[in-house]
Amino acid sequence: MPSPVMGPREWVLLVTLSVLWGGSFFFAELALVDLPPLTVVVGRVAVAALALTIGIYATGGRLPGGVGLWAAFLVMGALNNAVPFSLIVWGQVHIDSGLAAILNATTPLFTVLLAHVLTADERLTPARLAGVLIGLAGVAVLIGPDALQGLGAQALAQLAVVAAAVSYACAGIYGRRFKTVTPAQASAGMLIGATIWMLPLALVVEQPWTLTPGPLGLAAVAAMALLCTALAYLLYFKILAAAGATNLLLVTFLIPVSALLLGVFILGEDPSWTAYAGMALIFAGLAAIDGRLWRRLRQWGVRAAA
Repeated sequence: MPSPVMGPREWVLLVTLSVLWGGSFFFAELALVDLPPLTVVVGRVAVAALALTIGIYATGGRLPGGVGLWAAFLVMGALNNAVPFSLIVWGQVHIDSGLAAILNATTPLFTVLLAHVLTADERLTPARLAGVLIGLAGVAVLIGPDALQGLGAQALAQLAVVAAAVSYACAGIYGRRFKTVTPAQASAGMLIGATIWMLPLALVVEQPWTLTPGPLGLAAVAAMALLCTALAYLLYFKILAAAGATNLLLVTFLIPVSALLLGVFILGEDPSWTAYAGMALIFAGLAAIDGRLWRRLRQWGVRAAA
């Protein structure tokens, strides 16, 4: 069976998704000024789940039934929302949004390894293996020698974001089973599952009813929920069904660009040289995994020689 490919339509959707998800790091940084991490996450997934569910019924649809399907939604909600959102938002308490986005860009590195083992149509090639090794070198540059000197808050926060990337990779492969439902149904079911996981945890640990967030924090959570989650996951499942897990998660190749720009020009963040060096290595690894850039360069070389 041939590997799924990306057409022009899929690339447009992918770029749009990258802008939405890049913005999530920016909005999370704003929300964390007023709200603790788990409350930010539960607000994000619960509001997004409600918005998608209302949209489904308003357009004449309905949520799907079946115990097996909802069990799968619970798993997907944990892998793609509850676990990675919590890890990333907690990480952003200690590191800048741009650095979190760069580390999140390692998701395809783990995806190609897992897809090789768990799928029949997304196999690991020598070029993809080289890309994984180059990308992991970028992670090592980003985290730096701090990890060898004991895991302080900075190193733990960075490792938490890397762990979130592993969770996203698992979700990208697991989510292939939702081709029998619409993107809206898959997104709503997944986010309802994530809310079921996160709501009790946030209520017990952070007691959000005692908080008094300002309008900026609330607006940031609303933007994360409606734009960076509800709308973004409609695009996510469309791309996943058409182009496969590995192609879909190339979106993390694009996310750090928008996240860095927002962090630098609006939040006043100042990334270190290791952030840019690590990002360059991760991007080189992702380019090797994708393969299109190298094929184009070879074609240009052949044409130039001819």
